Amino acid sequence: MTGDGRLKIKNALVSVSDKTGLEKLVTCLDQNKVSIFSTGGTAKFIESLGINVTKVSEITNFPEIMDGRVKTLNPLIYGGILNRIGIDDDIQKEYGMINLDLMVINLYPFEKTISRNNADETDAIENIDIGGPSMIRASAKNFYNKAILTDPEDYESLMDELKRNDCSVSETTRRNLAIQAFKKTAIYDSVIHDYLSSKVEKELLPHEIPLGLKKITSLRYGENPHQSAGLYVSNKKEDSLANAKIHQGKELSYNNYLDVNTAMNCVMEFDDPACVIVKHVNPCGVAIGTNIKNAYERSFETDPESAFGGVIAVNSSVDKAFASTLIENQFVEVIIAPDFSKDALDVFKNKKNIRVISKTKFEKGFMPYSIQAIDGGFLVQEDDWKIIDKENLEYVTDKKPTPDEVLDLLFAWKVCKYVKSNAIIFAKDRQTIGIGAGQMSRVNSAKIASLKAATAKLETAGSVMASDGFFPFSDSIEMASDNGISCIIQPGGSIKDNEVIEEANKQNIAMVLTRMRHFRH
Repeated sequence: MTGDGRLKIKNALVSVSDKTGLEKLVTCLDQNKVSIFSTGGTAKFIESLGINVTKVSEITNFPEIMDGRVKTLNPLIYGGILNRIGIDDDIQKEYGMINLDLMVINLYPFEKTISRNNADETDAIENIDIGGPSMIRASAKNFYNKAILTDPEDYESLMDELKRNDCSVSETTRRNLAIQAFKKTAIYDSVIHDYLSSKVEKELLPHEIPLGLKKITSLRYGENPHQSAGLYVSNKKEDSLANAKIHQGKELSYNNYLDVNTAMNCVMEFDDPACVIVKHVNPCGVAIGTNIKNAYERSFETDPESAFGGVIAVNSSVDKAFASTLIENQFVEVIIAPDFSKDALDVFKNKKNIRVISKTKFEKGFMPYSIQAIDGGFLVQEDDWKIIDKENLEYVTDKKPTPDEVLDLLFAWKVCKYVKSNAIIFAKDRQTIGIGAGQMSRVNSAKIASLKAATAKLETAGSVMASDGFFPFSDSIEMASDNGISCIIQPGGSIKDNEVIEEANKQNIAMVLTRMRHFRH
């Protein structure tokens, strides 16, 4: 250790799975007369470069055993990592421990292993690193006396510092590298935890939640230009929005991701050809059609004005006919689909600003938690994945809906789930006719739905109405009657349910209850 707190690098232990940038690094160390110690495949790699390397087994006088499971777990190694200069010198000398100044360590590729389609649990377990995290943590703990490199991206800057400072490393650099190291092991353990716990029945809300978030990309900004933002993942799922394929257009923005997520999850509620158009995290048009092009045309009819600059999700392959109709009809920010034909992609090339992305599996995945930050903590809840089916509907009025009306009710109920509360949906023939979202009064949401329908010149007579929450008063039922609504679906649960049902009977409107609410605050 120099007087200014710099650590002279004389000995380095190198043990890595990812050998990116390693040749340049070990060459630099060798040129600076640093003695290199290593293990297994890493030692062979360094030897192949013509660089002298001492195997760890020569330090420990113990061979690597159990197919490499045990090689660095030895007091002679950890004594060389954990020794404190000026405190442990006598003990180190007594036991013949080599003072290890720099550790270059990265971990078995557990995350990469589990992301493979053919990976099984045996492969996963064998790629749980033991010695690596132990050495990383020991080195990081002792950063006053050691330097730890865990990321190939940090190699270049460390080499520059070694060249500038007579092969020494500052305490500031060592501290920063230690922080990076602890972050690496935290994320690594979190991925392992998530993988193993996915194999057993989980608590809905466990006592602790190890998120282990890792940034995969920076975003231009957040909701507003003055807010920084990035995309983080807890583990890299093979087929998810976070790693969807971008065929063209700029990178997705923070707001794009929010809109696409809503549109994608909504459209995945439907098995038939469906289209969802989202604007500001609210569906502004949803429809089922005979094909995707027809579904889009029907969803666009709901609110052409709001659809401008919207995000579109469809649940089957996009062909040339649909692509042509879309770009001729409106400006769109993003379109997501399971896939696109080559002809469709050629059409979109004429509109380079449209972000075209695909996610192969368009099916509802189970998300265990929904998380929202608040001052001083996080609110965690079970994700709202449940949906009612026709067998669970409660018929409470004298008039009963027809089979076709039941289909419309269930369609509207699914859409309701993705509209900000208070949410009111008018729908007919599996097409949204009017959508009222985010109002403090439910009757005002109904008024907006009515206004949207009138603006789009869509007939509300014979439509159904869905409400994400119960009706506290009968005024919304009167509004429904004024619009010719034939059936209503709502959770029920108000102290004035009887009054609301009575009003529905009075207006000759069928009403069904779900006994399930879908608020999206």
